[in-house]
Parts: sequence; C-alpha cells; structure tokens
Amino acid sequence: MPAGQLGMETPDPGARCPVREQRARWERKRACTARELLETERRYQEQLGLVATYFVSILRAKGTLRPPERQALFGPWELIYGASQELLPYLEGGHWGPGLEGFCPRLELYTQFAANAETSQTTLQEQLKKSKRFRRFVKLQEGRPEFGGLQLQDLLPLPLQRLQQYENLVVALAENTSPHSPDHQQLTRAARLISDTAQRVHAIGQKQKNGQHLRRVQALLSGRRAKGLTTGRWFLRQGWLLVVPPRGEPRPRMFFLFSDVLVMAKPRPPLHLLQSGTFVCRAVYPMAQCHLQRVFGHSGGPCGGLLSLSFPHEKLLLMSTDQEELLRWYHSLTVAISSQKN
Repeated sequence: MPAGQLGMETPDPGARCPVREQRARWERKRACTARELLETERRYQEQLGLVATYFVSILRAKGTLRPPERQALFGPWELIYGASQELLPYLEGGHWGPGLEGFCPRLELYTQFAANAETSQTTLQEQLKKSKRFRRFVKLQEGRPEFGGLQLQDLLPLPLQRLQQYENLVVALAENTSPHSPDHQQLTRAARLISDTAQRVHAIGQKQKNGQHLRRVQALLSGRRAKGLTTGRWFLRQGWLLVVPPRGEPRPRMFFLFSDVLVMAKPRPPLHLLQSGTFVCRAVYPMAQCHLQRVFGHSGGPCGGLLSLSFPHEKLLLMSTDQEELLRWYHSLTVAISSQKN
C-alpha cells in the first residue's frame, strides 16, 4: 500500500446510518398517517354531506320540524360540514400544516356539538315517538342506497368520533414530522389545539353521563332523606351488598356510592302500589369521615370477604360472595375517600 494512503478508509456505501434510518422511519410513518387522514376525511365529509343534504336541508325546505327542534337535533352540523369542505382540498394537495392550522379555529364547533349531544338524542327519540310524519320521513331517507343501511341515530355521533380520530392522526403526523420541516410548527400547534378540544369534549360527555346517572338514581330513591340527594354529586357505583349485623343474619341492601357520600337503601315491597321497584333511603354516610379496611375469609365460608367501613358514630361490615365485585367496591370507595382528603 502506498505510504500516502496509510490510515485512510473509503466509506462503505452499504454501512448503516442511524440518523438516516430514523428519518426514513419518520417519513414512512408520516406518509402512512397523512394517507389515512386524507382517506378518512373523504369518507367523513361524504357522511356529513348525506345528513346535511337528505336530512337538514330537506327538513328545512319541507318544514317537517320547527326551527328550534331542527336546531336541537342537528346543532352546528352544517357548519362542521363546511369546515371539512374547507380542510379537504388542503389535505388533497399535501398542504397539511396550513390546512390544519386554518381548521383549528373551527374546533369550537365540536365543543358546541358535544354540549348539544344529549339534547340531540333526546329530541330524536321524542320526535320519532310523537310525530308520524317525521318517523315516516326518517325511514324513507334511511332507506336510500347512499346510506348503506346506516340509520340517522348511527350518524349523529359522527363528529365526536371524528374528533378523536383527528387527535390520534394529527398528533402522530406532528410527531413524525422533522423539526426542520416547514410545517412542523403548524402541525405541532394544531395537534395541541385538537388535543385540548378533545379533552374538553370528553369532560362534557362525562358530565352528561353523570347527569343521566343522577336522574336515574334520584328516580329510584324515595323517602325524606332522598330529596335532592343527588344534586351536584358525581356518581361512582351502585349494587347489592350484604350488611353484616353484630347479631343475626346478613341483610341485603342496595348501596349508591357518590363522590362524597355512600347511600344505603332498602327495597320497597314488590306489592307497593305506587313505588314498587324503588328504594327507601336508610342512611347517608360521609366519605370524608370514612376509614376503610378489607377483610377476607370471614368465618371460613365461601364469601368473597368483608369490607369494614368505620365512621365516627357507626361501623359497617359489608359482605359480598363475589371476590371481583368486592374488589371493585373497594377500589371505588378508595377513590371516593381519597377525593375528599385532597
């Protein structure tokens, strides 16, 4: 070997380059995510258009529903459809950053839609029940081949489902975009705003579900102590447990657990004329004063175990023959107690 070439190595074109490989992985994931976002947006816009064209527009023209009922049923559906129509050309042109950045100011429509979701479902059921004309119209439109067997009630939650898809896809798109890419900042900002909106929508949904639980429980409870009992509370769990007294046999009781209180109730007699199937509220226990312990193998019998709940002036022993159910109660009670200590 000539002296001038000692110590010099020719780069191997086949050698691995971790940085280059990472960039290639990013590009593949970005391309795959971008393609999925585009294809699902086309389908989403098509379904939005079906409802806007064959329901909202025709109902407006025919006057089948009064404007307040139509607004309660569909909320800002047409504006959401318009936002998708504005976004899609950007996606089709590969202009992800500018398109999503321009879309973000329309995210408030999804918050409004979520806030109206419960009213929408209630309005649909009420109108289907009381209006023969509306019921016939819905059946006729759902029978169109464009709907492919989908019903209106299947399509109404579509924007909320799409928001979750937006979050997953746009976050993935931003994460797999190089920091040196010209649209990196736009995508990162859009991902953050969409995630924030998705969290707000989730919180709205949780509040609506809790309200449904509270109304259902309030309808089940009767007696002086039950009046206004569920107002302003968060429902956690309900179910049958056996109350173990100091003497005698365990007695079955229905328990309703809220974020701050545990309610013990006794079933009304089956033959009660007016309130059969409801429960009389027997006691309300504040979770802030509760000390909880788990006890297993009571009396060596087949029971799943015992929960011991101690309060300043009373102690409850609750038993279940189902080990898993007992563990679920223990977890829920722990959550309720912890929330009162914070």
